[in-house]
Amino acid sequence: MGGDKAPGVVIEGALQAVARGNRVILVGRPEEIVGAGDIPVHPASEVISMEEDPAKAVRQKKDSSLLRAAELVRDGEAAAMVSAGNTGAAMASALLRFGRLPGVVRPAIAVPVPGGGPHPVVLLDAGANSECTAQMLVQFARMGAVYASERYGIALPRVGLLSIGEEPGKGSPLVKEAHKLLAAGGAGSELSFVGNVEGRDIMTGDVDVIVTDGFTGNTVLKTLEGGMAYVFDRLMSVFNSNPESREAASVLLPLLAPEAERLNPDSTGGAILLGVDGVCIISHGASSAHAVEQAIQVARDLADHGIVAHLARALSGS
Repeated sequence: MGGDKAPGVVIEGALQAVARGNRVILVGRPEEIVGAGDIPVHPASEVISMEEDPAKAVRQKKDSSLLRAAELVRDGEAAAMVSAGNTGAAMASALLRFGRLPGVVRPAIAVPVPGGGPHPVVLLDAGANSECTAQMLVQFARMGAVYASERYGIALPRVGLLSIGEEPGKGSPLVKEAHKLLAAGGAGSELSFVGNVEGRDIMTGDVDVIVTDGFTGNTVLKTLEGGMAYVFDRLMSVFNSNPESREAASVLLPLLAPEAERLNPDSTGGAILLGVDGVCIISHGASSAHAVEQAIQVARDLADHGIVAHLARALSGS
């Protein structure tokens, strides 16, 4: 029921995911979930809108689709939950019904950002925690490294701390303190801390995981999305500007199409909420049917790989 185009695109994406061999349960108001074929529907009479206060809505709407979806995972009836709805409410629902993994201070949203390397760069936190402590950033580094290792097969993930300069003394008091802890090995031995990185380093492929607070991470993510959309919009304008450019476009567009798809946020499906005792995938509110399908596939892959168990083991010494 969540998202700018729900429930239509969610149903369409679910049907596409089922066609790929995934099993899906749709959660929401049965009378509004039409055209879903044989996909089972778990009833939930209430919907948390995008504008509602997450904490208040989760407390008051006990029969919301988000809480019911989280309960299906908690009770073992589903392996993961996926939502394109209110991000804060999805996070609160997962936290309330799943609980935190032992030792976790705060869960973090980990977003795969396409870069110059063979796999995306994991950016966290991308919006779960606007205010963080240095110890939280250290824990994010450990969780992000485990995720990068399990999701992308990186043996020793390179972790960078987002700052305004590469030197250890650059950045806010939070960044400086976190740098000291990370440089001293505070995040463990299953990662390689490469020091501070800057915004221009995010998409180079020179680092596997980038750690920051949720306010900065979300700002970075939205800036990248807007920047990439602007570049492609301008390219299309140039290609359509005259007959010569249109002729050139007929040659260039087939070559650029794969890059456009790789940079399309819909292709990543969504972001995982790391640190809760269950798989929760949070998708963009403007998700298309393709994005929903991809999010469901990501959720299945992570559940199949036992990402939560791997995180629990890695965090047991936190």
